Amino acid sequence: MPIQLTSIGLALAALLTAALVALISTPVVRSLAFRVGAVDIPKDSRRMHDHPIPRMGGLAIFFGFIFSILIFLPLTPERQSMLLGGVVIVILGIFDDIFALPALPKFFIQIGAALIVALEEGNCIQLLSNPNIFSRELYWELGWLSIPITVLWIVGITNSVNLIDGLDGLACGVSTISSMTLLVIALSVAEPDVAILMAALAGGCIGFLPYNLNPAKIFMGDTGATFLGFILATVSIQGLFKFYAIISFAVPFLMLGLPIFDTCFAILRRVSHGQSPMAPDRGHIHHRLIDMGFTQKQAVAVLYIISAILGLSAVVLTTIGVVRAMLFLLALGVAGAVAGKLYLDHNSGSAPPPRPSTGKQSVPRRETPRQTQIAGSENFFGEEDQSDK
Repeated sequence: MPIQLTSIGLALAALLTAALVALISTPVVRSLAFRVGAVDIPKDSRRMHDHPIPRMGGLAIFFGFIFSILIFLPLTPERQSMLLGGVVIVILGIFDDIFALPALPKFFIQIGAALIVALEEGNCIQLLSNPNIFSRELYWELGWLSIPITVLWIVGITNSVNLIDGLDGLACGVSTISSMTLLVIALSVAEPDVAILMAALAGGCIGFLPYNLNPAKIFMGDTGATFLGFILATVSIQGLFKFYAIISFAVPFLMLGLPIFDTCFAILRRVSHGQSPMAPDRGHIHHRLIDMGFTQKQAVAVLYIISAILGLSAVVLTTIGVVRAMLFLLALGVAGAVAGKLYLDHNSGSAPPPRPSTGKQSVPRRETPRQTQIAGSENFFGEEDQSDK
């Protein structure tokens, strides 16, 4: 019990430290973004905000995370490689937020950053739990496939979080929920170092969130979205993939369920319509909620709730017996399949149906200053992020 209380205390201290640093440094980063030109200027009708808004806010999250980690955790080889890869991702994001880099060079640099992590044995997915409960083999040994699968996981999650960064506060809030989910799981299975890592990441997000909620004063940009995805993917390898023999196969996918779901169905949607998987469209979950009539704040709240339910499901899987966990996972899978079917069937196009003209001049609504970011530089999946270049 004393060890558990100590772990909780350290995690809370790491969270508060990161939140305070991010909260204080965000205004400084905002001023810096204006100075270096990392600004989203609404120069066409696709941008819903009516004044320039700086990007590169993820730098404040990075500062809070790094400062907290250096205080509360020793730098083991696994963490050194994670932080080095994270620095590469942040530098890439800064340049992208300023100069709007093309997709392919960014993709190769992301692979390089993931390799920095994967080549360290403690950060590599060497085993996968066997989802077949009737098999005598509890694990699949990946062998030489461990490094490419690890790189695929890290790069995929990095871009998945970036893809949901389409509304004010969405990616930051969802990343906070995912971080808190892994924090609770790590504490429940006595993984204090993983708990502190996630507390620091959640704290950085919490400190930045007041400036990023609608109406946003600053966007996190690629600097923040890709960094959050990178750290979440890496820490999930250090923690979740090493837990229980059966349920660990599903827990990481529940914790990061919303960005994974949106990315997978974006690819399936485009292929089913005869489009390239990397062709940009306006069919993401947050776009559909906006097109259904939700305000930006309402859409973000709905997605927060969905992410929280998935996170709670991940926690439940780690705290109940194996048989109950498998039954729960089966029920969750059926519900997910039904939801996916409805998601694919609802609207076939990428754009909302045209609205009849009323003869009045259209004025952008202040409650949706960043309805979409389909403009500017492309990320790996062909989506265009906010940019004035």
